[in-house]
Amino acid sequence: MITVAIAEDHQSLVDGINLLLEYEEDISIVGSANDGEALLAIVRLKQPKVVLTDIKMPKIDGISATRLIKKEFPHIKVIAFSMFDQEEAVRQITEAGASGYLLKNSPLDQVLIAIREVAAGHSFYDKAIDTSFLSEETKTAPRKLILSKSEREILKLIGQGKTTSEIANLRFTAVSTVEKHRKNMIRKLGLSGKGELLRYALEKKYNF
Repeated sequence: MITVAIAEDHQSLVDGINLLLEYEEDISIVGSANDGEALLAIVRLKQPKVVLTDIKMPKIDGISATRLIKKEFPHIKVIAFSMFDQEEAVRQITEAGASGYLLKNSPLDQVLIAIREVAAGHSFYDKAIDTSFLSEETKTAPRKLILSKSEREILKLIGQGKTTSEIANLRFTAVSTVEKHRKNMIRKLGLSGKGELLRYALEKKYNF
């Protein structure tokens, strides 16, 4: 399930997006806010997989909110949803950590596509936006997440097919400790379950 939080100071637009996503079986809206401060409160409480945020908002703007979200929760994906198509706005929120940028005058079905794309680890930029000024690395490279030494070691063992009990024995530690590390890695990497850890370890997307 792709959990989503929305931040937009025009409630009618929030209502429209809610209506659009209401019957999508793989997407669930866990909260909506009309300013950046309220958005951060929702993110800290619900930790959604994807955040759809306006750039110009009261209290805390979308760029600052994105920067704070990515600092606290690197695994959360952010999509900018704005009426501004200026190069500087796109550049700033991308550098803050956003994985996508949508214009408000785009068809609403683009919101669905963008959410699913960034949730899968890809970037998504509105076709009307010229992204030639962004480097390919900035647009497509996944943000490397910092795993602790113990987490990296456990992830290697997971990739070798070891069970939680086997890992605990090999590391001379409690099963509950290994489970805690598993949960932390799932959270940091934005995965959805234990099986995803094995898949991630086998794919070796990062250099451990």
